[in-house]
Amino acid sequence: MPIPHKETHLIARIGWLRAAVLGANDGILSTASLIVGVASASGDKSAVLIAGLAGLVAGAMSMAAGEYVSVSSQADTEAADVAKEAAELKADPKGELSELAAIYQGRGLSEALAMQVATEMMAGDALAAHKRDELGITAEMTARPVQAALVSAATFATGAALPLIVAVLAPETILLVGVSLATVFALAGLGAIGARVGGASVIRGSARVVVWGVLAMLATAAVGRLFGTAL
Repeated sequence: MPIPHKETHLIARIGWLRAAVLGANDGILSTASLIVGVASASGDKSAVLIAGLAGLVAGAMSMAAGEYVSVSSQADTEAADVAKEAAELKADPKGELSELAAIYQGRGLSEALAMQVATEMMAGDALAAHKRDELGITAEMTARPVQAALVSAATFATGAALPLIVAVLAPETILLVGVSLATVFALAGLGAIGARVGGASVIRGSARVVVWGVLAMLATAAVGRLFGTAL
């Protein structure tokens, strides 16, 4: 029997990477935009800091709740499909065998080989074979609500802390410029890291995050200037 060599694939990171990138990006961008909007409407630094801190806390909790609810819905759907598949395997094993063989045949195996492979798969762990090949549920892609919630909350808070710290340290005269520049650099770095970890283009990953970040800050700054009220 051949000894399998160990490989690490990027898809294994998708469960936490999506939540981490989304949380950090949202934390940086929403808090920075909030600070820019309030600062554009009022020169009161204390109001800016209170708004930023409130945005950090509320955003982290919102991200955690949103991720938990949405990923829990995915997990519930997966569980329902698995239960349905288990019932079908019990009620009609021959039909499920033919179904699995048809899947393998559709992927390029001959009819005879597809049936042989399906038979051996069903003899081992029939439900696992159908989960993977019929439902597309794998260990890497399985929904993990708690993990997604914790990662999103933590990364949001971490991201939101950056523009808030800059707002604390920067003098009022350069607060807008300081927060805006720090946010652009942070978003560029985050986009590059996310792309690097995910195996994508670093330049493209940075550019798309920065463009949307600049647009968001411009929009909130315009609202602050026009209406002169805290967002």
